[in-house]
Amino acid sequence: MLKTLLTVAFLLLIGISAPAQQEQTPPKATPVAPYTIPIDAVRQANPVKPTPESIAGGKKWWGYDCAMCHGKDGDGKGDIAEDMKLKVTDFTNPATLKDRTDGELFYVIKNGKGDMPPEGKRMKSEGLWDLVNYVRSLAKKPAPSEDKAPQ
Repeated sequence: MLKTLLTVAFLLLIGISAPAQQEQTPPKATPVAPYTIPIDAVRQANPVKPTPESIAGGKKWWGYDCAMCHGKDGDGKGDIAEDMKLKVTDFTNPATLKDRTDGELFYVIKNGKGDMPPEGKRMKSEGLWDLVNYVRSLAKKPAPSEDKAPQ
């Protein structure tokens, strides 16, 4: 009798728990919060003038840490970016940085963004600002318009 009672209890337990398990839906993935830069960082002024020395220092760091993804010339076609099929910003396009402040660039370089690792723990602030100056120097100036007829 005890054996029969245990068997019935077991079957009831299975019968009750099976539908409950089927009704459970997998948890939904939480949406990724948009990347935001704090307003104080956006407004941060660049304390390092874009001198030839600063730009050369930024270019040196670029070669060590950035060119592999962003490309040697900043066109976004570095070896790793191509291998991993990453969409990387083209800094040679003047429109890319048109609405970006130096503070925003500094923040992204320092803290990273998406697949881009942060440089903040590996570099001093001055080196980060040198990188900002170098990134700004990568934008190619638009060619003079040929629409204007000589007067």
